[in-house]
Amino acid sequence: MLQIGRQNRLTIVKHTDFGIFLDGGKFGNILLPKRYVTEDMKIGGILEVFIYLDSDDCIIATTLTPKAMVGECAFLEVKEVNNVGAFLDWGLPKDLLVPYGEQHKPMEAGRSYVVCIYQDEYTGRITASSRLSRHLEERASGLSAKQAVDLIICGRSDMGYKAVINHTHLGLIFRDEAFRTLLYGEKVKGYIKSIRPDRKIDLSLQAQARDSKEDLAEKILADLQRQGGTSYLTDKSEPELIYKVFNVSKGNYKNALSLLYKQRKILIEKDKITLV
Repeated sequence: MLQIGRQNRLTIVKHTDFGIFLDGGKFGNILLPKRYVTEDMKIGGILEVFIYLDSDDCIIATTLTPKAMVGECAFLEVKEVNNVGAFLDWGLPKDLLVPYGEQHKPMEAGRSYVVCIYQDEYTGRITASSRLSRHLEERASGLSAKQAVDLIICGRSDMGYKAVINHTHLGLIFRDEAFRTLLYGEKVKGYIKSIRPDRKIDLSLQAQARDSKEDLAEKILADLQRQGGTSYLTDKSEPELIYKVFNVSKGNYKNALSLLYKQRKILIEKDKITLV
């Protein structure tokens, strides 16, 4: 069945002076404008096209691929703001509307925002919203602990960073789980750290099972031995530097140092750690 706002594989049924028509099933024939037509497009051939509504709300096809489709989230720039709402550049001739009622904060031209793209159930138009909690799940369903996920950073608070998970859910990366500053709109790989009793989702930027505290402690000891027993990478070092050396968060590094200290294998001083 034809999906508006998504890629579709459609059969060419007719050539005209202004383009070709594709078989849209119950939606009838759908125009692919002449500017997208190439010589190898023959009747009976199948094309991969994106289906959307033009300025007259007629269904139309394009061989262009937008920056995001219906059911996805993206970080998009505002091209214009008028009395209808904000219009985003999503890579197609017709810009993407964010109505005022779907703006988490008033949008400004030239700035970029994380939005969710959906098809309005009343008008059928493809629309975007920065009110992410209206369109995404904040409680886990179909997700499990330790699962690898794709994230888009969509907010920041005293607790940490809010992120879109796989275009379907919202979760939180606590500040001590972020080994570096994360940028609004940034795409990163992550993991489901845990699912709370209230079903809300805690995230991590590193797999929990990959580097256990004991494994990391062994790596720290090996690094100390290579450096003659002294390292200036302490629990006060910058998170970015810790991640560069051990590929872990500052919180995990501090936990491993604490384990080694309790085992009396290292001494922790203000500006260095040393092997006992």
